[in-house]
Amino acid sequence: MSGPNRHYVLAAGGTGGHLIPAFALATELERRGHHVALITDERGAKIPGKPDFLPAHVLPAGRITKNPLSWFKGLAAILEGRRMALRLFESFEPSAIVGFGGYPAFPALLAATSAGVPSVIHEQNAVLGRVNRMLAGRVNAIATACPDVERLKHKYIEKVHLVGNPVRADLLALRDEPFPPFSDDGLLRVLITGGSQGASVLSLIVPDGLSMLQPALRQRLQVTQQCRPEDLEAVRERYRTHDIPAECATYFEDMAARLAHAHLFIGRAGASTIAELTAVGRPAILVPLPIATDNHQAANTREMTKAGGARAIKQDNFTAKELAKQLQALAQDPASLANAAHAAWNCGRPKAVKDLADLVESFGGASMMDVIRLADEPIGERSRGLAGDPA
Repeated sequence: MSGPNRHYVLAAGGTGGHLIPAFALATELERRGHHVALITDERGAKIPGKPDFLPAHVLPAGRITKNPLSWFKGLAAILEGRRMALRLFESFEPSAIVGFGGYPAFPALLAATSAGVPSVIHEQNAVLGRVNRMLAGRVNAIATACPDVERLKHKYIEKVHLVGNPVRADLLALRDEPFPPFSDDGLLRVLITGGSQGASVLSLIVPDGLSMLQPALRQRLQVTQQCRPEDLEAVRERYRTHDIPAECATYFEDMAARLAHAHLFIGRAGASTIAELTAVGRPAILVPLPIATDNHQAANTREMTKAGGARAIKQDNFTAKELAKQLQALAQDPASLANAAHAAWNCGRPKAVKDLADLVESFGGASMMDVIRLADEPIGERSRGLAGDPA
């Protein structure tokens, strides 16, 4: 327990990408002796993994879209959410509000401004999300998962803290485990997932791509692939046709164990995926979701690919031939794969949840902590990719 007992409210949109880091922070703050409450929407209240101690308060999630017909309804929902959040603050008396993006976080952070409660936003991606962009000028601190964040105005740089993206404890526990032994004649274990819902493009391309590897490598494959339900049987049949041993399913409960044994990951580039790969240290071939807002998945790959821990392929260029070419280059010998794994590991930020909790704790208690600030880095490095944004 660190310091006096305080109250904190976390606000997050109803997706795993927003809620997984919120759950991790809630667990750490509760471990330190604080009381924590969650604000989300109806979808978020049903997301698996919410700690038992964490009460969820469902607020309206109003959206203001480009369609003028949505403006009145969206604004009404936001104002109602703000009123509900203010009532919660009156009884809960939080020391700070922490937003993790998504529309349900917006009214809670607006309420924080009205109530004079300190606020922090956490951005999981390498592009500042829409809600966080709207809130950046109002909050006391901006926590980021990446050193360079697009759409973050340079004038806010002094309140930016690089903390990383919290990951689950079972995955973080694998960080100190060695990379699985891989030799010239040993198995090459490949893990393929398309995020929580799977990705049909991976089901369509990956089996054929793996079949095009040179025989010496193809014959050593051991594949685990998560698929959409409607793709499952077709993927199994493709692997049988190619005579490649593969376990395919719509969901794997023991994903941490499977990542621990994998030599290579193929999949999307969501923020949680990148955080998990770099926490554990697993090389990857990443296929960013092309319709992701502001193309943030492509941005998410940059640090890992620049370090040599991953290769990124645009979906338009993601063919069986291109996949085979990139995989052959990455796994051409044991040393190259192990080096890529180490490069991925070096991108990890294993203290993310601790650093984020330290930042949040600095409100309502001691003065703002400088230990994780970016002030020691040259402005040019911190603001790279930001200076072009309008102020």
